[in-house]
Amino acid sequence: MFKHMVLLLLLTAATAPAVADQLLDRTVAIVNDDVILQSELDAELRQISAQLQKRGVALPPQNIFVQQVLQRMVINKLQLQRAELGGIVISDDMLNQYLSRIAQQNGLTLADLPAFMARDGVNYADYREDLRKQAIIDTLQRIDVMQHISVSDREIDSYLAAQDDGGNREYHLAQIFVALPNNPSPEEIASKQQRAEQILGILRDGGDFAETAVAYSDGQQALQGGDLGWRTQAQIPSALAPAVVALKTNGISDILRSPSGFYIVKLLGTRSAGEQAIVITQPHARHILIKTNTLVTDAQARAKLAALRQQILDGADFAELARENSDDPVAAQGGDLGWSNPGDYVPEFEQVLKELQPGEISQPFKTQFGWHIVQLLERREQDMTETVRRNRAARTIQQRKFEEQLPIWMQKLWDEAYLEFQLPGMHA
Repeated sequence: MFKHMVLLLLLTAATAPAVADQLLDRTVAIVNDDVILQSELDAELRQISAQLQKRGVALPPQNIFVQQVLQRMVINKLQLQRAELGGIVISDDMLNQYLSRIAQQNGLTLADLPAFMARDGVNYADYREDLRKQAIIDTLQRIDVMQHISVSDREIDSYLAAQDDGGNREYHLAQIFVALPNNPSPEEIASKQQRAEQILGILRDGGDFAETAVAYSDGQQALQGGDLGWRTQAQIPSALAPAVVALKTNGISDILRSPSGFYIVKLLGTRSAGEQAIVITQPHARHILIKTNTLVTDAQARAKLAALRQQILDGADFAELARENSDDPVAAQGGDLGWSNPGDYVPEFEQVLKELQPGEISQPFKTQFGWHIVQLLERREQDMTETVRRNRAARTIQQRKFEEQLPIWMQKLWDEAYLEFQLPGMHA
């Protein structure tokens, strides 16, 4: 992906006579103060090979395939190392929330997920840890890259104007990316451009785009055949957008240059992206929160809230009791949460609120934050079309900038790392 990959093959000597001639395991890469073992690489090769075969994508030659997979393993390990230094962790509770959403998307409960995956031959424990690592990497990228990206009102206005002018078309894209090092020399630029030209030559001679991407692309989507999915014009990196818009379906672009490298893009299809008015139901609520700790048990918190609820029903002032008893920062405002949008609260809180009638106070219930009682004050229908349009535009522009900056950030990780790959005539 970033520099020429080679394999480091260090044989582990056998110690027992019965296995004197057998290879126990070997190190295939040294990544800072960590290693990648042959057994780990073999497992990854099997998994990705199965995924590609399921997609109907032919595998590249074995030596190229191994280098592509090892390359991805190295950059993932570099990111996990950086995340560990930054204290980024994904707790079991957070991981279970991710898994619960996956289960819900498949019409299952979290408890059903292991058996469901086993039917497809997926080891649930391995899947959990892979998901944890990916969540850590996603968090790291948001911290190191995404949070430093700003979007101005002018950019949002320009995006929305383009949408109004018919720029709401969506494009299904695939790409092949040839990465440049940071601060490349003229010789490095020429070498990488020549590589991109050779790849383009393969495609012009009838080479399959997905198979060529698997074999030669440095992009994060290489092992998915370079498939980027559906993008609006605003979501396409600015260096690529003019060429993409000019392409016909199944057309392949010339070589496109960006600060991070060279791209070849294929347009797989287009479609219209319609937009409708967005009207949402907003609740206005207030609550009292009691947190549990070593001194306050679940039973004590629940009993206290039940007693407070009864006082309110008997005529006590909700706001005053919230100010005196609630552990939430909004206690100073009498527990008033203001108007909220769908998704503002955790699912348990939102579900209780949804079942209340205006003026009604819930029974005590628990969320990850502690024990609550909540009172629904009123509901209203609010036209959020413009707000949602602007928020969506900001996210789209931010995501486009993120994708432009991510390869540069990854290259920097690679350049600053200690990597050892030993093979005659090749270097890291």
